[in-house]
Amino acid sequence: MNHEKFSTHILIQAAMMAAITIVLAQFHLFQLPQGGEISLGTMVPLILLARAHGVTITLLAGFICGMIGLMLNPFIYHPVQVLLDYPLPYMVMSIAALFRQHLYLGVTAAFTLKFLCHFLSGVIFFAAYAPEGMSPFLYSATYNATTLVPDFIICCLILKLLPLHRLSTALHAAHHP
Repeated sequence: MNHEKFSTHILIQAAMMAAITIVLAQFHLFQLPQGGEISLGTMVPLILLARAHGVTITLLAGFICGMIGLMLNPFIYHPVQVLLDYPLPYMVMSIAALFRQHLYLGVTAAFTLKFLCHFLSGVIFFAAYAPEGMSPFLYSATYNATTLVPDFIICCLILKLLPLHRLSTALHAAHHP
């Protein structure tokens, strides 16, 4: 591991972004009965972290967010379901780091992977909730799209309104005194 990636400044920024993510996750505009909610841009801090510091530190921050989310709102059926619904959806935000020059492509890739995590969890573990005669695949896709598509749109709108250049400069300036 590169010492630069885990400097004190970067770890502090990762902890702050994780904390902001957890706080934002507490504000729901809409919540579904078996989990999933539309939030106020919960993933924005992790996307900003990914753009500023890359995949590795965002994986760490995402894992922390997922584990805290699990502690705050546990919905456990199986250990694999826990991975698919808690740490992995936060950790996949790190993929945005691979698209630093194409913000919305990175956000789309990250949310696509987040959707895939929840979709697989729905198909494998929550198929029993599908209405009679409905495919578990269609049920999971519909159920998860109900919250993830609006969350994606809200995230993109917030990113559009943020002064990204100034934020990026501030994140890097804090790292390079």
